[in-house]
Amino acid sequence: VISEILRLNEDPNVQGLALDLPESLYSSKVLNAVKPEKDVDGLSSVNLGDLLRGDVCDCLVPPTVSAVMELLENLGGKTVLLVGASGAVGAALQSMLQREGAAIISCPWKAPQLQNELRHVDVVIFGSMKPDDVPLSWIKPGTAIISCSRDLLSEKCNYGQQNNSAAENAVGSLAIAMRMQNMVKTMERWIQSRQCRKWNLHCLKLQPLSPVPSDIEISRAQSPKAVDVLAKEIGLLTDEIEIYGQTKAKVRLSLLERLKDQPDGKYVLVAGITPTPLGEGKSTVTVGLVQALTAHLKINSFACLRQPSQGPTFGVKGGAAGGGYAQVIPMEEFNLHLTGDIHAITAANNLLAAAVDARILHENTQSDKSLYNRLVPVVNGVRGFSPIQLARLRKLGINKTDPETLTEEEISKFARLDIDPSTITWQRVVDTNDRFLRRITIGQANTEKGFVRQAQFDIAVASEIMAILALTSSLQDMKERLGKMVVANDKKGEPVTAEDLGVTGALSVLMKDAIKPTLMQTLEGTPVFVHAGPFANIAHGNSSVLADKIALKLVGEKGFVVTEAGFGADIGMEKFFNIKCRASGLFPSVVVLVATVRALKMHGGGPNVTAGAPLKKEYTEENLQLVADGCCNLQKQIQITQLFGVPVVVALNIFKTDSPAEVDLVCKIAKQSGAFDAVPCNHWSAGGRGAVKLAQAVEKAANQKNSFKYLYSLELPIVEKIRIIAQKVYGAQDIELSPVAQSQVDRYTRQGFGNLPICMAKTHLSLSHQPERKGVPTGFILPISDVRASIGAGFIYPLVGTMSTMPGLPTRPCFYDIDLDPITEQVKGLF
Repeated sequence: VISEILRLNEDPNVQGLALDLPESLYSSKVLNAVKPEKDVDGLSSVNLGDLLRGDVCDCLVPPTVSAVMELLENLGGKTVLLVGASGAVGAALQSMLQREGAAIISCPWKAPQLQNELRHVDVVIFGSMKPDDVPLSWIKPGTAIISCSRDLLSEKCNYGQQNNSAAENAVGSLAIAMRMQNMVKTMERWIQSRQCRKWNLHCLKLQPLSPVPSDIEISRAQSPKAVDVLAKEIGLLTDEIEIYGQTKAKVRLSLLERLKDQPDGKYVLVAGITPTPLGEGKSTVTVGLVQALTAHLKINSFACLRQPSQGPTFGVKGGAAGGGYAQVIPMEEFNLHLTGDIHAITAANNLLAAAVDARILHENTQSDKSLYNRLVPVVNGVRGFSPIQLARLRKLGINKTDPETLTEEEISKFARLDIDPSTITWQRVVDTNDRFLRRITIGQANTEKGFVRQAQFDIAVASEIMAILALTSSLQDMKERLGKMVVANDKKGEPVTAEDLGVTGALSVLMKDAIKPTLMQTLEGTPVFVHAGPFANIAHGNSSVLADKIALKLVGEKGFVVTEAGFGADIGMEKFFNIKCRASGLFPSVVVLVATVRALKMHGGGPNVTAGAPLKKEYTEENLQLVADGCCNLQKQIQITQLFGVPVVVALNIFKTDSPAEVDLVCKIAKQSGAFDAVPCNHWSAGGRGAVKLAQAVEKAANQKNSFKYLYSLELPIVEKIRIIAQKVYGAQDIELSPVAQSQVDRYTRQGFGNLPICMAKTHLSLSHQPERKGVPTGFILPISDVRASIGAGFIYPLVGTMSTMPGLPTRPCFYDIDLDPITEQVKGLF
């Protein structure tokens, strides 16, 4: 019985459970197996507890009890005897009768004082079948008698015995009606739970300290809410989350179907000026802004962030959970393995890489017949094609399903991919900064029979599978994109895909959980989605479309979803608009452009900023001239935003060394340059309270006229789209393609991939291709050294200059400071 109840609990098509069981099976274990929200009979401990506390509106009253109360009226001052009424029904009866002002006496059938009690009460309620040895003559004439045993709901009781002027009122039919009423109430609640509403969110209190402690100390000082509590507060149903520990949960995509008719909230993008190597705090601004909106302005809001790569976490940049009193918690879980999405991407990517090399080896060492017999083996006396092999046959124009009927020519055509090793573009990945994997030789073992080639590793977040995760709209869409990934060309110059290799289904299996966004929370208990983590310099640099879409439904029409684009507006924001918005069909209401006095001084001619080295005095002392000169980069980034027709609010991330005059100067120049508003922000030291003015400015800007437009048409030639980005966004005079890059452009155009958007792989440290050129470089020719294609993700990506897809470790990486306490298991030194 319990197994069946548990099964029905998880069935989304069942909204209520009513139990008709033998008396012997009505144990608390059985009753409490029913989910409280599906408990039509109101007999679970949760429902009963709400009833006993007086929360009648929040619970379902047991049908039999409701029927009794319908029959009885004007109970004030009367004495009611409950006989044989025990368990949940007895407790519920007592609670409801006392609420109506009756005096309650309860006793079992075999109580010695029963006969005496029956002669003095005004109402008798039989909680179970009356034994024959208790005659009705014991009951005082005129006493109201009500029988309410469990089998009333199955209509198995006897009715209509008389005792002088007293009528024994059987409640069977009425109890059935009350159960139906509970079913209606359960359905009403279910429908209401699927509608968007203003959140009843319990925000966590902050007590900021000065000086501000380290990020990990701040994170540990706050006690996060249990993630299932947070999920319920924001309108997620229990069957829509998969809990990972106490503070993380995956959210199922079924939510999108449930809320498909709900209007979206406002969409906000956080971008930035060209940063220093230290970063300027876009993640911190994103978190501070949602803390201000939800915890202080009481507006539903969601932050959507990328999952950080382990490479920078142990390298030089550190994590991406925000910082100070505006961060995602627990920050060590956020910055390390999280829910394993990057590991899933690594496994899927490397499975495909292994499949490519293994297929070449097997084709080189076997005849057509041997190859075919191994690809389509006899299993239990039967030989058949797998579904993905049938799809390949259809692609080849072979309309056969019986393996024995293929001709020799068709067997050769089916079995041989004829991959040209010199054209392989699919690389292995690892989520570690390892410069010595930038160029490697594979296949040196004797078992590989001389098949040796040059290859490389990329950082895991540069994998096309990561880009697909970030841009996909559903499980079916992801599967189709994975199948379209081009790994090489064959010897005729035609593309070879993951689908051709027969690995699409396996990749989808590895990625089936990674497609679900991970729910976490900020320091002030507001919700955050963490999902996907493509770099912005070597990929498109934005969190997932799915996380944004789910969040936009959950916040409701008046709420806000705040997402972040990596690095400067020229990198992450441009790709957000031209790639992510095209994939999602979503358009932002406002852009928040993050700037710092530190970065502006660097662009104004200040000395180099180096990670791990102390800042020079130019950055710690007031210098209005450096700030004014450096604002040219801020002005350029505002102009880039205006190319897309979206209002921009400048958020000046305040550091303790910034002077009031420097802050005022930046805000003044920003407004003069076309920003809707420019606001100094202190969320790092004060939490959401320090970003309230920013939140108010964003709310106003989101109501401004929005004339969003793309930068270029997809119908333009690949080279022309690259030129538009170089000239209009970076400020280049022109572009110059290497012979290799031009050859690739010609090949992709010939293969039918010319109508894809462009994803530039370029340094984030300058508007140009030269990291040392700060401010707003002009007159430069942008060199395109190579052009590659991510067909599954849906973009062409040119490599600018000597851009590397595998970062290296510095002389002193962050890992020197990271340690584990073996007693408490706490992580030390993580930022």
